[in-house]
Amino acid sequence: MSRPSLFLTTALTTAAVTLGPIAASAEGELNLYSSRHYDTDERLYSDFTDATGITINRIEGNGDELIARMQAEGANSPADVLLTVDTSRLERAKSEGVLQSVDSDVLEARIPAYLQDSENQWFGFSQRARIIFYDKTEVTNPPQTYEALADPAYQGMVCHRSSTNVYSQTLLASVIEHLGEDAASDWAQGVVDNFARKPQGGDTDQLRGLVSGECAISISNTYYFARAIRTDVDGLPAEARANIGWVFPSQNAQGAHMNLSGGGVAAHAPNRDNAVRFLEYLASDQAQQYFSAGNDEYPAVPGVGLSPSVAQLGLFKPDDVDLSEVAKNVPAAQRIFNTVGWQ
Repeated sequence: MSRPSLFLTTALTTAAVTLGPIAASAEGELNLYSSRHYDTDERLYSDFTDATGITINRIEGNGDELIARMQAEGANSPADVLLTVDTSRLERAKSEGVLQSVDSDVLEARIPAYLQDSENQWFGFSQRARIIFYDKTEVTNPPQTYEALADPAYQGMVCHRSSTNVYSQTLLASVIEHLGEDAASDWAQGVVDNFARKPQGGDTDQLRGLVSGECAISISNTYYFARAIRTDVDGLPAEARANIGWVFPSQNAQGAHMNLSGGGVAAHAPNRDNAVRFLEYLASDQAQQYFSAGNDEYPAVPGVGLSPSVAQLGLFKPDDVDLSEVAKNVPAAQRIFNTVGWQ
């Protein structure tokens, strides 16, 4: 499989964009189970309804809770589509039998193979790179790779989320995929030894730790910082952000680790055709650009323009490892977390 091109710093155009492959008209409804909690997604849903006439009924909640609910509902589940965050949850939904395979020429053509399940049960529609941020006033030689986060030179400098967070789990699962369990365990121990504080908070809190001086180095998904560029975020004023630098890790090796937001058609979808149509809409240029403009994410479809806030982060090489294989390493990652004391 060829490696994806560098993301281009292309500004989002304001010209009207067609819905692309989605049908011009339809009817009926769609029952959407979603753990995406972003107000900006309202535009995604309203545009789909305006274009198709399909009414979207939403159930929102935590991804794990929604998967459990679909399991409990079984064949009587009203769910047509599950949208959730992180490959590990998408893979869990597949393993628990709450998704079904989809045969769509549109999705196959537009979503790169490494961003979709090998059996077409889930597809990634937006991405976030998990990268290294640092205090430029404290760190003159920031780590250039994930492995370097374990370097004793950074002892007492690193802040990170807890081991229970899916982003933490998937990052370590990716290290396992690339380096093997033994090396990944050594890496995790080294990162723990370099912690500036106990793991805590969300990704924005890791960035705030740089501003407060609790941390000199932190790890966060790109869209949290891009959002602070685009709009006011408490604790991340412009003057403080000016002292924050960032590194897209491992650019001379595998590339930057990517987290996905994606979805699939529910196993017992009562409105299956509408569900497939909705997934195809999420792969359209219009929806892909809105993921970037509305929520500061990277599109999954190659060649789609980026919003200015995302483009400001610059060019980088993403890791094109098969994310479904990475997700299989999550149980091993949790064992390593427990062993090294990563709380």
